[in-house]
Amino acid sequence: MAAAALLLPPVSITPKDYHRVVSPDLHIPDDVSLPIPVGLLACQRDPLLREITSKVVSCIVHQPAEQASSSGKKKKSAAASDKLFEVILHDTILFPEGGGQPSDIGFIRTANGEEYEVVEAKRRGGHAIHFVKTKNGEVHGLEVGARVTAALGDAGFTRRLDHMCMHTSQHLLSALLETHLNLPTLSWALTTYPAPAYVELPRALSFDEVSRIQAIAHALAYEGRAVHVEVEPLAAENRPGVATLESGRTVGKALPADYTGGVKRTVIIDGVDKNPCCGTHLPSLHNLQLFLLPQTESLARGATSTVRLFFLCGPRLHAHLSASHNLLAAAAGTLSCGPPLVPERVAQLVEERRRASKRVEELESELARAVAGELLREMEKGTSVDGAYAKHYHRTDDPASALGFLQVVSSSFVNAASDSASVSARPYALVLVSSPASQTGQSTSTVLVLSSDDTRAKAIGEALKTKLGVKGGGRGTRWSGKWTGVWKVGKEGALVRELLEGVRV
Repeated sequence: MAAAALLLPPVSITPKDYHRVVSPDLHIPDDVSLPIPVGLLACQRDPLLREITSKVVSCIVHQPAEQASSSGKKKKSAAASDKLFEVILHDTILFPEGGGQPSDIGFIRTANGEEYEVVEAKRRGGHAIHFVKTKNGEVHGLEVGARVTAALGDAGFTRRLDHMCMHTSQHLLSALLETHLNLPTLSWALTTYPAPAYVELPRALSFDEVSRIQAIAHALAYEGRAVHVEVEPLAAENRPGVATLESGRTVGKALPADYTGGVKRTVIIDGVDKNPCCGTHLPSLHNLQLFLLPQTESLARGATSTVRLFFLCGPRLHAHLSASHNLLAAAAGTLSCGPPLVPERVAQLVEERRRASKRVEELESELARAVAGELLREMEKGTSVDGAYAKHYHRTDDPASALGFLQVVSSSFVNAASDSASVSARPYALVLVSSPASQTGQSTSTVLVLSSDDTRAKAIGEALKTKLGVKGGGRGTRWSGKWTGVWKVGKEGALVRELLEGVRV
C-alpha cells in the first residue's frame, strides 16, 4: 500500500470545483485566532492536499479519561502511558474521526523544523483536536499563535488514500444497491487495512445481483463520474435524520448530537448519489475498481436478520489480489501443477484422502477386533484374580481416534465374550490404554475401563483418578479418561496392574 502514495505529487491535484459553498451566508473563517469548524477543514475542502501551514489556537495537556474497572475502582485508559497534548489549529489537513471513517495520522512541524507525531485526530463539538505525542514530555514550538505545518507524510497519506477509496466506494455501492435492488444500507464499517469493509443489508444478494451491481460500478468508474462536495449552513430544516424501515430497523446514522460546527456537508457522485457525509472522498470515480466478495455473513438481531456484504477497492483490492496470487502460486508449486489446475488437483487429493481415511478406519477396526480376539483367547486360558479375568492392555500408536479405537476393542470383546460358552458368565475387568508413538511431557494417553458390571468399572475408574491422576468419568460398565505425560510400562503400567490386583473383581 505504501507505493501508492509515492506516485502522487506533494501538491494538491484536487479539482478547484470539488468543494462548493452553495450558500451566500456561509464563509470559511479567516481569523487565524479561531479554528475553522469541522465540515470546512482543509482535509475536507481538498482531500488530496498533503500538508498545510496553519497557526496554533490551543495547546493543552491531554487528560486521559478514567474508566471504572471490574472491582469498581477507577483506572486510566491505555493512552495514559504516553503523554499527549491536545492541539487545535486554525485549519488542518488531518481528518478527525467521523462519518464511519477513522482518523488520519501525521505530524505537526514547528517553525524550527521540529516534528511532533499526531497519533490521532478527533472531533470535539465543532473542533478538530490533534493528539500530539511529546518529546521528553514537552512540545516546544506549539505555543498559541505559533506558525506550524500540519502534514500527512507518506504513511499518513497512504492511510488517507485507502480510507478515501473505501469510503467513496461505500457511497457508490450503497447508492447502486438502493437504486437498482431497493436495498437500503443499514450500516457500514471501514475495517482495519487490509481487511475488506462491509455494508449491512436486509437480505443477501444472489450471484447475479452481485455481478450486476459490480458491472454498473465498473461502468461508472470507466466513465470517470465526478465527485464533489456541497456545503451550506446547518439549520433545523436541513439537519440530516435517520430513516426507519417497516421492520423498525433504522437506516444509517444521524448527525452527532454534539456536533456544533454549524455546517451541512453533502457528498455528490454526479448522477448517482447525494448523501450527507463529513468524510474525505476521491474527486472522481476514475480507476475506482470496486470488487464485491461473493460470500456474505448473516446476523440475527432479535426477530429480524441481516447480512454483511464485503467489498474491496483501491489499495486493499491490490493487496487482496497480490495475496491471492501468492497463495495460488504457492499451492500450485506444492501440487506440482499450473494455477488453473489447482482446484481440480485439490479435489483429487481430497478424494484420495477420503479413500485413504476410510481404508485406515477399516484397518483399525480390523486390528481392534484382532486385539479383542487376543484378549478373549487369554481369558479362555484362565488368567484370573479370584476367578475373574483382569487385564491391563497398553498400545503405543497413533490411530485417527485413540478413544474410538479402544471402544471398538471393547465392543468386539464384549460381543465375542457373550458368544463364547466357556467365558460368557465369567466376570472380567480390562484397563485399555493407548499412548502416542512419540511421547513428551505434554502427551495425552487415552484410558478405557471395561468391566462386566457397573460397580467394578466405577471402582477401577475412581482408583485411576486417585492413584494415577487420570481425568475422566463413565457410566455403566465403561469408564474413560485421559492422562498427561510419558506413559511408562514399568511405572504407570505396573501401577495399573497393581491396582487391578487390589480391586477385587
